[in-house]
Amino acid sequence: MMLSINPVDGHAMFQTIDHELLRTFVAIVDHGGFTRAAEAVNRTQSAVSMQIKRLEEDVIRRPLFERDGRQIHLTSEGNTLLGYARRILDLHGEALNVLRQPDMVGRVKIGVPDDYVMRFLPGILKSFSQAWPMIDVEVHCEPSSQLLSRQDGSLDLSIVTREVGHEIGEILRQDATVWVVAESHSLHQQTPLPLALFEEPCFCRRHACNALARAGRQYRVAYSSPSLATLQAVVSAGLAVSAWMKSLVVPGMRILDETDGFPPLPDASIVLLRAPQAHSPIVDGLARYITEGFKH
Repeated sequence: MMLSINPVDGHAMFQTIDHELLRTFVAIVDHGGFTRAAEAVNRTQSAVSMQIKRLEEDVIRRPLFERDGRQIHLTSEGNTLLGYARRILDLHGEALNVLRQPDMVGRVKIGVPDDYVMRFLPGILKSFSQAWPMIDVEVHCEPSSQLLSRQDGSLDLSIVTREVGHEIGEILRQDATVWVVAESHSLHQQTPLPLALFEEPCFCRRHACNALARAGRQYRVAYSSPSLATLQAVVSAGLAVSAWMKSLVVPGMRILDETDGFPPLPDASIVLLRAPQAHSPIVDGLARYITEGFKH
């Protein structure tokens, strides 16, 4: 919705954006041009052109595309509108599903490491529950390595951590991997360095150990666990140094870097996997909320 001020009488005029215009706009972006978009929305190319002209001239009042021969590119205004358009269309479809089937019941199964349960899952599940109040969500907390081996349909959606460049699925977020220690301790100066790391197989553990070995730093894995909560408790108690994604660092911890004698670690990706047969309004809705939730 856009708000404009009438320069004559000063009254506010509200103008809505036709969702069909937004659908055509998104189709052009997704299909790389007007011709393929016309096929996707079942309209003629001239009709698609007229829709975009209306959107640009009568509604947004800004150009959305730049033409370069046969190529088209989004303007800055077009890029801004694209994010809103996707969200509006998603909500439009979701509202129709809920209102047409207000008593829809069912179950969706999601797998997620406990790394992300407290940081991301509460907001995602709250929003999903408000939109789909009669849907049961079955959450399985398992390490990424186990979730990767469960792509047999037993879970509808899985959130896993992957090395950058080895992602399969939708990338939700990329994050730096950092060394952490309790703020009130100087444990990182000990030799050998006590570490608290995820259990094998874990590429974060492998990278941490390899980086210290290359740096000639003596260490010992004093604590090992599949649970982030356990590692956080160990680090907070001043018992060990650990390494995990920056977005998971909690108050009371300090990030260690090269000035502290700790080598940099590779970034990591958080990826959403979907079972091959898991395509329904319910699963699609939860997937959208997961995607949105990991942006913040």
